[in-house]
Amino acid sequence: MTSSPTASATSSHTVDLDRHRERLDAAVAASAARTYYSAFEESPSPRVYGESAAAEGKAAFEALLDRPFPLETPGSDGTVATERSPYGIDLGVTYPRASDVDALMAAAQAGMKDWRDAGPDGRTAVCLEVLDRLHGRIFELANAVQHTSGQAFVMAFQAGGAHALDRALEAIAYAHTEMTRTPATALWEKPGKYPLRMEKTFTVVPRGVALVIGCNTFPTWNSWPGLFASLVTGNPVVVKPHPAAVLPLAITVQACQEVLAENGFDRNLVTLAAEGPDDRLAATLATRPEVRLVDFTGGNAFGDWLEANARQATVFTEKAGVNTVVIDSTSDLGAMCRNLAFSLALYSGQMCTAPQNLYVPAGGIATPDGTVSPPELAQGIEQALGGLLGEDAKAVELLGGIVSPAVVERVEAARSRDRVLVAGRDVAHPSYADATVRTPTLVGLTAADSDVYESECFGPVAYLIETSGTDESIDLFRDTVQRHGAMTAAVYSTSDEVIEQMRDAALDAGVALSENLLGGVFVNQSAAFSDFHGTGANPAANASYTDGAYVASRFRVVQSRRHV
Repeated sequence: MTSSPTASATSSHTVDLDRHRERLDAAVAASAARTYYSAFEESPSPRVYGESAAAEGKAAFEALLDRPFPLETPGSDGTVATERSPYGIDLGVTYPRASDVDALMAAAQAGMKDWRDAGPDGRTAVCLEVLDRLHGRIFELANAVQHTSGQAFVMAFQAGGAHALDRALEAIAYAHTEMTRTPATALWEKPGKYPLRMEKTFTVVPRGVALVIGCNTFPTWNSWPGLFASLVTGNPVVVKPHPAAVLPLAITVQACQEVLAENGFDRNLVTLAAEGPDDRLAATLATRPEVRLVDFTGGNAFGDWLEANARQATVFTEKAGVNTVVIDSTSDLGAMCRNLAFSLALYSGQMCTAPQNLYVPAGGIATPDGTVSPPELAQGIEQALGGLLGEDAKAVELLGGIVSPAVVERVEAARSRDRVLVAGRDVAHPSYADATVRTPTLVGLTAADSDVYESECFGPVAYLIETSGTDESIDLFRDTVQRHGAMTAAVYSTSDEVIEQMRDAALDAGVALSENLLGGVFVNQSAAFSDFHGTGANPAANASYTDGAYVASRFRVVQSRRHV
């Protein structure tokens, strides 16, 4: 005899999963089947969200500027204001400065017992209600993401809103599946001369305080999976945003606290830990004994440091890598160039999935119109970029803004190299005069230039690397990714043998592979519930959004047993 692990009978809180059951079941089913599913409409169309939704969301965003954000942080001292939009606007939002870490940890832990006792269904219901609350603020969030990350508005709406909500839902669905895999109670009967009967109880218990370290470029998309995976499994969450992208996560924490409090839980189960630029708060928090889970997105140096030093915690990292495209041949040169151009231009290459290293045989690639040399291929990519980005008003809606001066420095360094095949240009933003916008730069290299292409050059820079042939291209791909990591890989070839070689190399390197993308799907896009983001099988990331391993280590099952 077994019973399903619903909300604990000892919990005094009223939580009901029925309101969200249909969405949860659909997400669980889609994750299992890896089919298309989206719970949140990605189009900001007035027909979908209402005629006034966009204006109301922008007004809500603007009402937050140049004033204190209405949120309290336990143990705070003073305030910080660290955000300037890549479009040239000082946001002027002030946040409580997290300073007393002892007080913050104590507040985070105060409500753990009640949250644990709510059980898997109870916690899931609350987390799904938070997603509804965030969805209701999607236009406000889109503006906040746009003006902290530099994404164009539509991308901020999609990646920072609808797609981020889908990824959060995916994490919740996986966590609910893993938490309910073991029944809440079971009757154990051992037959024999002296039969034994016992009742056993199995309770999901949290690991401890979870720390989410946000990034500048995708503050919600990269933070929400870890936040909700930890919260739904019973762990209080401290959210430490990137100083340049606090507002989207402050809104997130505010929504979490509102729903928690409305359901009778301690609002400090989710807290915001904002810092000054030189506080190094993430390192302090990550090594606290109370912190048992850490989610980090960012550069290799700090990611490696976390993995080496936050020894008391399970650390989930997404770091940098060298995303690769192996070009052998193509059935449609124009379509291939347009697909590559879009991937290079999207958000100015400021994506962990953007292609960087394009390997091509020095002797050229086979096409229906004959052999195309590497310089001719570069011309095709340049022509495709011109079609996408020729008009500044349209270009900025794809490129967005450069997120930091460090990216500008990398672009300028690339433009000064000897073989610039496609010279990027500065773009004037028609609405934001102080925005920094750059089109992609494509640099020509050879296989011998490993000192250049084996490092990530984050931003609108890519390398067209000439090799002795496709076999060498594949070998370089396998070796480079095994040593330095990658989030994505792609191949273009009309040869079944080459495709099989690349599939095998991608398995060796532990990286997701896209084959012959010619249409409306691009290597730097991933679909929730179907595509795994990262594999955890190469140095670029030690975890994947989202699989069972991503959520299962965030809780433990503790049993009790008794004779009956």
